[in-house]
Formats: sequence, structure tokens, C-alpha cells
Amino acid sequence: MKKRNIVLSLFAVGVFGLCPMAQAVVPAPDGGYPGGNTAEGQSALLGLSTGTFNTGVGIFSLLSLTDGSFCTGVGAGALLANTATENTATGAGALLSNTTGEENTASGTFALFSNAEGSRNTAIGNRALFNNTAASNTAVGADALSANTTGAFNVAIGGSALLSNSAGGSNTAIGVGALSIVTGDDNTAVGRVAGFGITSGNNIIAIGSVEGLSTTNGQVDDSCYIDNIFDAGVDAGTATLVFVDQDGKLGTTALPNTGVLQNAHALSGKLQELQSTVAQQAKAIEVLTAQLKDQAARVQKVGAQLQMTKPAAKLALSNP
Repeated sequence: MKKRNIVLSLFAVGVFGLCPMAQAVVPAPDGGYPGGNTAEGQSALLGLSTGTFNTGVGIFSLLSLTDGSFCTGVGAGALLANTATENTATGAGALLSNTTGEENTASGTFALFSNAEGSRNTAIGNRALFNNTAASNTAVGADALSANTTGAFNVAIGGSALLSNSAGGSNTAIGVGALSIVTGDDNTAVGRVAGFGITSGNNIIAIGSVEGLSTTNGQVDDSCYIDNIFDAGVDAGTATLVFVDQDGKLGTTALPNTGVLQNAHALSGKLQELQSTVAQQAKAIEVLTAQLKDQAARVQKVGAQLQMTKPAAKLALSNP
């Protein structure tokens, strides 16, 4: 905070130092007012009292600002209700509802339109963060995070990224339509429509054009999906095994003091040994099956012979 105040003080000193130069311009620029304020447009900066270094351009821009400073509103109704400091809005209706929220940046028609008290939000694009009322969200792209209300610490880069998220927090979506229907927390998606199947799941990572869903188990929290790996060919001459540890760290060698990883040759040898064992067992089963069939045929043959040698039954007649 101290550093920030020093920077603002230096800015003020620098601007005031240039004032004599500005006054020398002929003809004088239109819209210049005391305190380093600039207003151009019907009712722009209409309520200003002690605020300094504000710029309002457009009808009703910064209409309600009184003692706030370092705000810039360019566009009809930009920062119309704002009473706070260091907000920047460019575009009709941008940050229109903002009152006490500080350090927000909105660029685009109706960007951060509903934000009232949320601070440190950045919205670039038409209706980006349109419904937002929370803090520390970043949306770049038309309709990015447009449904977000109370969700905080979200990042959406790409048109319609995190489109449906309203209350989920700490989600990161990079790509058009990434995480477009998510409502959970701590999800990450990189790629066009990446994670398009995730809704209420949490801490799911989707890289590439993957749904972020398990075929057998649906949404699985704390999981990771990467496109174009399964069934993809590799160079057999240089390919190596990739291991993953309990921390989710990927690698091909062991960290110091953690033991020894089995190399590819050892694992390949074990695999060949298992394959050989399975082949031997299959051969043994084949031989046993043939023997059983042979024994069954012999039993059937002996039964038939016994049936043929069995004496015929005699019928006894009695005289009355």
C-alpha cells in the first residue's frame, strides 16, 4: 500500500508539473476541469466534488463519482454508478453498476455490467463477466464468464470460456468454449472446447479437445485427461517409459534419494517372461484339452461295446 501511494503521489506531481504546458495550448482543449479531471459528454462526471485525475467521455459516464480518483470511463453509461477509485471502463454500459468495487478494468460493451462491489476484476470482450459480483476474476473474450456471479479467482480466455460458471471458483479455461458448462471448483482446461463435459466436477485437468470425463466412471474429481496420447505412435528407437509419482510429477528418471526406477529393458524382460509363461500355459491347456477329448471318445467306445455284448433278456411263461 505504501508503494502504491508513492506511485500515485509521483503521478500527481508529474501531471501538475505539466499543467503550465497544458495551459499554453491554443486553443485550450475542451473538457478540462480542475484537479486533472476531464469530462466530455452529457452529464459526464456530473457529481464530481474532490476527486482527481478522472476522465469521463460519453453520456452519463462516471455520473455518480464524487471523491474518487484515477477512474476512466469512456462510453455511454460507463462507470455510471461508480463511487470508488482506480476503475477503468471502455465501452457502452461497461462497469455500469459498479459502486464501491476498486481496481476493475472493463473493455467491451456491457463488460462487468452487473459488478457492484467486486474488486480487481478484468473483463475484455462484449458482455465478459456480465453478471459478476465477486472479486479477482479475469475474462478475455466475448461472453467469457458472462454468467459468473459469486465465483472468484477464475480465469477465462476465449469466447464463451467458462460461459455457465456462476459460483465456482479458481477455475482456469483457455480456449474458445473451454469449460463452458462447468460449475465446480479448481478445474483447468486448455484447448478449444476442452473440458466440455465437466459440470460439477472439481480439480479436473483437461488438455486438448477432451471432455474431461471417464468412459466408465463419468466425472472423477482430482483427475487429468490429455488428448492425442492414447493409441498414438512413437519412435521406438528413442521412446522411453514415463513415470508418475504421488505428487503427479511426470518424469523418466528418479529424483535423488528416492530409489531406483526399473528401466525399460528390465520391464521389457519381465513382460517377455510373462508372455512366455502365458504361451506355455496356453500350450499345456491345449494338450490337456486334447487328452480329455481322447479319453471321452474312449469311454464312449467302451460303453457302446458293453451295450452290444449284454445278453438279451428272456421271457418266462407259466402254464395254468
